[in-house]
Amino acid sequence: MFKLVPSIDRYILRLTVVPMLGVFALAASLLMLDKMLRLFDFVAVEGGPVAVVFKMLGALIPEYASLAIPLGLLLGVLLAFRKLAVTSELDSMRALGLSYNRLLRMPYLITLALMAVNVALVFYIQPVSRYYYEQMEYELRSGALGASIKVGEFTTLADRMALRIEQSEDEGRRLIGIFARVSNAKGQALSISAREGAFLATRDNPDTIILRLTEGTIIQETGSKTPRVLSFSRHDLPIDLPAIEKFRARGDATREYILPELLSIGWSDKSAPRERDASVASFNFRLVEIVMMALMPLLAVALAIPPKRSTSALGVFVSIVMVVAYHKVNQYGEDVAALGRLDPILALWVPFVIFAALIVWMYYRVAYVPGGQAIGALETAFAKLSKQVVKLFTRRRPRSHPAAPQLAPAQ
Repeated sequence: MFKLVPSIDRYILRLTVVPMLGVFALAASLLMLDKMLRLFDFVAVEGGPVAVVFKMLGALIPEYASLAIPLGLLLGVLLAFRKLAVTSELDSMRALGLSYNRLLRMPYLITLALMAVNVALVFYIQPVSRYYYEQMEYELRSGALGASIKVGEFTTLADRMALRIEQSEDEGRRLIGIFARVSNAKGQALSISAREGAFLATRDNPDTIILRLTEGTIIQETGSKTPRVLSFSRHDLPIDLPAIEKFRARGDATREYILPELLSIGWSDKSAPRERDASVASFNFRLVEIVMMALMPLLAVALAIPPKRSTSALGVFVSIVMVVAYHKVNQYGEDVAALGRLDPILALWVPFVIFAALIVWMYYRVAYVPGGQAIGALETAFAKLSKQVVKLFTRRRPRSHPAAPQLAPAQ
């Protein structure tokens, strides 16, 4: 089947896919690396296991992918057509009668496939993965992941026990330097110190764990002047786990609703007005982000072709700024519409119409106006600025010529 595709389409496909995958991987990696550092700090502070960091990063992959896919599509098409323009291959194709619309056939097939992937991400996969991320963060804060006992700090359990652990080894299975103070309802207190210890689960009562202590001392305060002192080689100390409130159900946050839930809430008369506004705003935000992908190839072509006899890459910078700025405008529009201050049509679709009209005009200038440039004024200003910068750095100070040697007068 691939043999039926014309060679020009295969060539453009290869030029587009390679940088597109590279940009997608780079953008997703940068976003995840930035989040990874924050998660490592958060898990370290909470005292949780390191493995939960990678689970939380995995839950954020769909969210980052929905942002990286449009950017990768844009820059993939842009870099492909820029290479064609710089190497004069685009002029040869145009001389053979191939229009820009014909050359965009393969990029638009890629766009349709990526739009289908993004629909599945933003309407189904991303809401569930976001809820999973919030759940792990809640369990980490509450101690459900084993993060309630922090090394080097006093931790209060069940309001009657204070526990402190000096060191933790073997991923928490071996505890060193343990001190515990336990009090009962009668006011009596036990001070326990041990060299080592380990937590053991109980089969009968899941709300109670056993802290098995090795080589320590128990001091019991009885109210008299002389407390009781007991040395032990092994002692089992039962600990009642604090009650952990269950995490909320999925959907309390608007971003966690999948498509059928958004539609049922947004167009139901039984829903609360604020919840209905938030659902309609979230639905329109996701939809407008997907529809905008259909205009990415046009924007890429409009910004990919530099002026004649120029290799300027200003279009790459402008494209990134335009897409990121439009995404931020959509986020602001969603927030305003979710509060009920503005209709979602005005908050989200009016900026879309303005941005789409700008893209169509830019593409028309490049594709149908002879010698037309979408950002010609910016290219001219950028060229002048570049020349001034080059002159500034290549300017050399005049060298001082050494004085000519003087001959001694003849005797």
